[in-house]
Amino acid sequence: MPATEITADALSASGRTSEKLSLPTLQSKMKCDPEGYETELNLIYSQFKSSVELFQQQAALNFTSVVSGGVGSDPTVAKDLGDRAMFLAHVTPFYPNQLLNYPKELVEFLRSSARVLPSSLRVTVTQALILLLNRKIVAIKETLALFMELQVLTDKPLKELAFSHIIHSIKRMNQKHKNETENRALQSILFSMLQEEDEKKAMRSLVTICDLHRRKVWFDDRTANAICRACFHPSSRIMIAALSFLLDYEKIEQDNDSDESSDEEEAIQQHHVVVSKEAIYKANNTGTTSSKKKKKAKLQRVIRSMKKKQRISSERNDNLNYYSPLNALTDAQGFAEKLFSRLQTCSERFEIKMMMVKVVARTVGLHRLILLNFYPFLQKYVQPHQRDVTNLLAAAVQACHDMVPPDAVEPLFKQIVNQFVHDKSRTESIAVGLNVVREICLRIPLLMTEDLLQDLVLYKKSHEKAVSSAARSLISLFREICPSLLIKKDRGRPTDPKAKPKAFGEVTVPSDVPGAELLLDEDDDVSNASDEDGESIDADISTQGGSESEEEEEVDDDEEMGSEEDEVSDDDEEEVDGMSIDSRGSEKRKGQKRKFEDFDGELDGANQSLRALKRLAGARLESEATTEEPTTDGILSNEDFQRIKELKAKKDAKVALTNHGILKKSSDPKSTVFKVPTSDQLSLKRVDGYSLEANIRKKMTKEERKALIKAGREDGEKYQSRAATKQKKTGGLSNQQKEHKKAMPLAAKRSKIERSRRQKKLKAKTAGKQFRGRKAWK
Repeated sequence: MPATEITADALSASGRTSEKLSLPTLQSKMKCDPEGYETELNLIYSQFKSSVELFQQQAALNFTSVVSGGVGSDPTVAKDLGDRAMFLAHVTPFYPNQLLNYPKELVEFLRSSARVLPSSLRVTVTQALILLLNRKIVAIKETLALFMELQVLTDKPLKELAFSHIIHSIKRMNQKHKNETENRALQSILFSMLQEEDEKKAMRSLVTICDLHRRKVWFDDRTANAICRACFHPSSRIMIAALSFLLDYEKIEQDNDSDESSDEEEAIQQHHVVVSKEAIYKANNTGTTSSKKKKKAKLQRVIRSMKKKQRISSERNDNLNYYSPLNALTDAQGFAEKLFSRLQTCSERFEIKMMMVKVVARTVGLHRLILLNFYPFLQKYVQPHQRDVTNLLAAAVQACHDMVPPDAVEPLFKQIVNQFVHDKSRTESIAVGLNVVREICLRIPLLMTEDLLQDLVLYKKSHEKAVSSAARSLISLFREICPSLLIKKDRGRPTDPKAKPKAFGEVTVPSDVPGAELLLDEDDDVSNASDEDGESIDADISTQGGSESEEEEEVDDDEEMGSEEDEVSDDDEEEVDGMSIDSRGSEKRKGQKRKFEDFDGELDGANQSLRALKRLAGARLESEATTEEPTTDGILSNEDFQRIKELKAKKDAKVALTNHGILKKSSDPKSTVFKVPTSDQLSLKRVDGYSLEANIRKKMTKEERKALIKAGREDGEKYQSRAATKQKKTGGLSNQQKEHKKAMPLAAKRSKIERSRRQKKLKAKTAGKQFRGRKAWK
């Protein structure tokens, strides 16, 4: 009897009519009147039980497949069982007492016979169980192990269905608030499966854990440590998957952030660039047309470079937003040592070893670990011809920090210099070597000696851009950290000529808020301006015995300057094309002395000057009182932090403009060109092989050159002769072409032929004679 119909024999006991009812029709009627259809429910439930028992018996008799030799060979039997299972799952909420054991029976049926069931029946029964889970009749904790086993099966639709259900169920459970008790129970199940030797189960559990961690559903230290422990699994596939997740986590985070960010957020997060008003004025108003274009282009380059620096600093140096699973390691030293010991003894291919090297180096750099045997291990592979050498050098740079003894890194450092930086080496090798030397010296400056630095600096005269720029970056670094190692002409004007790198183990403890000195400098500038005003007041008061007209003129000048300063201070910054322009760099206007023409004007000016004197004298007394009794208590407000941010932006803008030659170099020694990052910022910075190959142009192959030429030809117009272009001319014929096509009368044609014949005859007659002028009369 098909499952989709209920015959009259089956309904005769209940006294109903002999009409045939399909399961969907019966399901809708049961939802409207549950009590009136209990007989039909019991009948269908008993049929489901008998079919399940038959399948379980055949599975117990060691059938290799129920499909090949049992009841499942008939597709209608499997379809009937699946329809009944789905029907009972739909009506279970309306019959909680009658179908109390149905969810357990369904789970047990899947657990015992899932491997031998037909594929369609297995998917249908799994969907029925998911329906019960969504209605919270069955808890996810009871079925998590079952769904993980279903993922191991080779049935792809079932695998995707089980995986997506697990992810969405756990995500829905933690949507409103974190359920720590349920999360810990589920984590225990998955973590125990991850440690099993069964490779398929461990792989599926690792994929599930990584996906939940990436979605920030299980975003805790326990999950991160479980992923890191998977690097020590006996199976190499599990180890490779864990290493790949740890290395590519930052890329995954960046992709997710870029996908989730909307246009409004991008508009809010646009970087604010501050450029002086003087530079804008010069670019638009001073010089010739060509020089204005050059100045505008240079200004745009400055703005782009500043935006790029701000973006990089906000991405890399923001400690609050940065996260990696390696940061959450409870025993980072033990993890690094254990993984390095496995690296030394493993026989995996080279790519896997490189992944292990990167993870070890990343862990050492993040947690500032001391793993002294790691540097001699890297030294064996530091050769220019070594495969994937740039990533190997990036790992060496990543593993260096200020807590490592310089003696342990010195052999590796010398090996890099000797193998990469010499006259017979290729241009690419020299550039990469100089970049690696700069990055290592940025972390451990004590490795550099005076003789070695002077030899490396000579590469600044190289004709290759990559080599010269790498050498100049090395010079700019040591101008800040240790100028004494450079010769006099390379030192330039350093910020601190006596600066020296810190000794090994030396730590600098900050005593104030970073950037607070900018507020102090701003206060000093304001106080200096007020002191100048005060001195002018003293001069005016002391010269009261002199001529009254001079006194009045000077006070009026001060009053004019004060009014102009008030107007300028109100609008200190202007907004032009999305960037704020600092107007403080513009020249101060000088007040001009007024000359009064009549005596009444002099009296009015004198009264005004006396009032201005009293006002300025009172302001000076108040300023002296505030300096004697400071009101600041050392606590910065939100406005102070915002002002520090603005002052830093202005300072960076001034430095960028100076570097590009738009502004003149300031004599202030505090205006730094290169800012040395802190050790914490360096530990969080991720170094990759591409950054070490900056400005290096690789030689293209013949096929790449051909493709580049073809791409250039596609953009431009196809070459044609002048005649061909004339023939394709649009817009009518020229007058000359129209004359050729005119139909002339016969007489005109004859006269034209005769005229041309006479011209040719005359030309031939006079061709061999030279005209010598008219003869003079005798």
